[in-house]
Amino acid sequence: MSEENNDGLAPEEEGKIRDVIPVSGMYESWFLDYASYVILERAVPAIEDGFKPVQRRILHSMKEMDDGRFNKVANIIGQTMQYHPHGDASIGDAMVHIGQKDLLIETQGNWGDIRTGDRAAAARYIEARLSKFALEVVFNPQTTDWQLSYDGRKKEPVTLPVKFPLLLAQGVEGIAVGLSTKILPHNFIELIQASIKVLQGKKPKIYPDFPTGGMADFSEYNEGRRGGKVKVRAVIEEHDKKTLVIKDIPFGTTTTGLIDSIIKANDKGKIKVKKVIDNTAEDVEILVELASGQSPNITIDALYAFTDCETSISPNACVIIDDKPHFVSVNDMLRVSTEKTVDLLRQELEIRKAELLEKILFSSLEKIFIENRIYRDIEECETWEAVIDTIDKGLDPFKKQFYREITHDDITRLTEIKIKRISRFDAFKADELMKRLEEELSEVEHNLANLIDYAIAYFERLKEKYGKDRERKTEIKSFENIAATVVAANNAKLYVNRKEGFIGYGLKRDEFVSECSDIDDIIVFRADGKFQVVRISDKIFVGKDILWAGVFKKNDERKVYNMMYLDGKSGRTMVKRFQVLGVTRDREYDLTKGERGSKVLYFTANPNGEAELVTVYLTSGAKARVKVFDFNFADIEIKGRGAGGNIVTKYPVRKVQLKMEGKSTLGGLDIWYDESVGRLNRDQRGELLGNFQADDMVLVIYNSGEYELTSFDLTNRYEPAKIHLIEKFNPEGVISVIHYDASSAQNYVKRFQVETSTRDKKFLFINEEKGSKLQLATTLKDAQIEVHYTIKGSRERHKTVFDMDMLIDVKGWRANGNRLSPHNVKKVVLLDGKKVDVNVEDAEAETAEVSEEQEAVVEKTPEAPITVDEKPKEEKVVPEVEKPVQEKPEKKEAPKPKSDGKKPGSGEYNVGDTIELF
Repeated sequence: MSEENNDGLAPEEEGKIRDVIPVSGMYESWFLDYASYVILERAVPAIEDGFKPVQRRILHSMKEMDDGRFNKVANIIGQTMQYHPHGDASIGDAMVHIGQKDLLIETQGNWGDIRTGDRAAAARYIEARLSKFALEVVFNPQTTDWQLSYDGRKKEPVTLPVKFPLLLAQGVEGIAVGLSTKILPHNFIELIQASIKVLQGKKPKIYPDFPTGGMADFSEYNEGRRGGKVKVRAVIEEHDKKTLVIKDIPFGTTTTGLIDSIIKANDKGKIKVKKVIDNTAEDVEILVELASGQSPNITIDALYAFTDCETSISPNACVIIDDKPHFVSVNDMLRVSTEKTVDLLRQELEIRKAELLEKILFSSLEKIFIENRIYRDIEECETWEAVIDTIDKGLDPFKKQFYREITHDDITRLTEIKIKRISRFDAFKADELMKRLEEELSEVEHNLANLIDYAIAYFERLKEKYGKDRERKTEIKSFENIAATVVAANNAKLYVNRKEGFIGYGLKRDEFVSECSDIDDIIVFRADGKFQVVRISDKIFVGKDILWAGVFKKNDERKVYNMMYLDGKSGRTMVKRFQVLGVTRDREYDLTKGERGSKVLYFTANPNGEAELVTVYLTSGAKARVKVFDFNFADIEIKGRGAGGNIVTKYPVRKVQLKMEGKSTLGGLDIWYDESVGRLNRDQRGELLGNFQADDMVLVIYNSGEYELTSFDLTNRYEPAKIHLIEKFNPEGVISVIHYDASSAQNYVKRFQVETSTRDKKFLFINEEKGSKLQLATTLKDAQIEVHYTIKGSRERHKTVFDMDMLIDVKGWRANGNRLSPHNVKKVVLLDGKKVDVNVEDAEAETAEVSEEQEAVVEKTPEAPITVDEKPKEEKVVPEVEKPVQEKPEKKEAPKPKSDGKKPGSGEYNVGDTIELF
């Protein structure tokens, strides 16, 4: 009978219990194994080559199959399954993703479309082969580390020897256990330029570039680290006043998904559109027809605010480094990739050097073996050992000239030379071959000694060879924040029941207040002197005896409330003017002193700070001698909502009655133009346009030779690249213009005033002939220009200073104007009013000359007689000091960022700038 322990168990039973692993321990161990496997073998790329295992195996299989012809994708998938143990579906999907990036794989057939979301055709219908770029950059068996495949039958690369920042070029996305990775694609050419900067010891800045184009704001990119953010927008243009066209879509969206998001936003009432038409073919084109009465500018902002026309992408750069996941920046990845490329180039050079040394050595041995007739000495040898010894002794006098010892294998190779080759041996050709090999060896050694220069040349060669048609597609811009409440379409109506104290869009039998959006906040003022801000809903109780209710706009400095109230404690009537800029929603605020019995006697809400005149009636029993008097709210300053106010009278008031509507007591609005985003603002960003009153307008002159008058609404959108000049419109101002008339191949000068008053309509003020071009436009008073020209038959340059108001009188905006000069005009400089000496050399930096072809066109044009307006100044007496330019009245300046001195929206033209002409 076995001996038992204290627990009554036999020793062998106790040992079995000790070997049992708890379920929790199994779970922990197995889960960690599974998580590590998914991270390392499935979802996260290696930093060395930028590939996930399935991608690496696909490319390795394609290299094995490569014969220069296309292969069926189904065959490639079958080949890859020898290395990848996860089925054909994962291999096919991964291959399609690589092919759609148009870098490593040349495709044939229907591979789908990332813009529309269309899937690729079945693997048996589509074909692929490695691109020339992949063959040059990705593969080299001599520098590849190998490992056994999963079943031990074949060898596969641990990582591929990629000599390019491929991970950043293609981007990658993967979800593992407990972590994920999202590396955005970058521009091919910019990555090469950035790698060169790394080699030069500089720190480059790289930003993503998406194959779908669009616009992106990378201000919060944070080098692709966790926590960064990229805003991506579709390119939306105004086709006409009733139609918008979407030309590019944000990365990660499809045209189908984008259209669905627009339809949903319309169904929810966030935007109002009639129809959405998808005309996408080779290029993306989605037409959005607006409902009647909808502003294109506001609708564009609403599309960004409520649809997939704007998306936010959160990068999360995670890669495998030394068999562990690491979170790094894209700059770190670029640096590692560049260093890896340099190391691979070094290895290739060293391998090539070794090959050349061996070739030179054997060529030398061969020459010695033949020219010294050592092969004859072995004719009488009876054994193999004797043959080897004889050749070895014959080489003894020459062994010192070789870089290494002569081995048994070297001598064996000499014995394998055929008699036919010996008989045809040409010493001259052998010397030429040796010379070429030594020259190549010298070049390789030079490249090894100057490895960084060699690497830079390698990157530049890649750029030249493969960089065509790989320019940046995504426009880098700064986006302004769009307030959803500002651009949301009015999809609801606000009603109020004043007596019972209810507001909402469901009270359709009660008093209508205004149209609103279902995401608006509503501000409500009551007769007891209290107010609150609430979120609009179907029906909400806000307190009885409502005096005023309306849509609340946060930080609206133009909205001013005028109020008279009875102070319950003192019996005095108080008056105050105040603003409500920001409050806590659903919290009550008291506008009186909070005394019991206080009540509001008079209340108005004024959208532009108006101050009315009212009549105050005292009670008949009041002891005051004057029982009726007028009071003007303009005499009261605007203060905070918590101020007690000023005393109107200490006597009891019977009523307060409006006598006369008032005017605004607020000054105009200072408006700035931010060229980086093409928007107006009141935040002192960009260039100050001026102080605007209600009826003022903005003048925009376009590079196309058109002008437009717009309001100063902050929702207006402008395209900086198309704008020549933008400023506050002065109805009395004169616009001075130089333009090229293609029909006569001459440059003309004109001066005109804006005679139209229609807003948001462009008017062409230059010739309509194709090729006509606006050269210069300015509103400077007494503007001066310096014209550089050559006289027919001479290459010598002349220059003359003109007052533009002396060249031509102010005429209609449709007039073509006078010819600028009968000579061949080379360039025009807008002067800044400083001293001008026409006899000194031009201090301006010369830019591109007009082409010979253009010059010939000008010279062949018959000279027209000079009119009085056209006659150049040099034909008269040119004074040494020209009349100074009188600048426009000095505008109010506010603190603003450093500027490059250019006029807002003026493109290349400003005071002192050079304008090259045809």
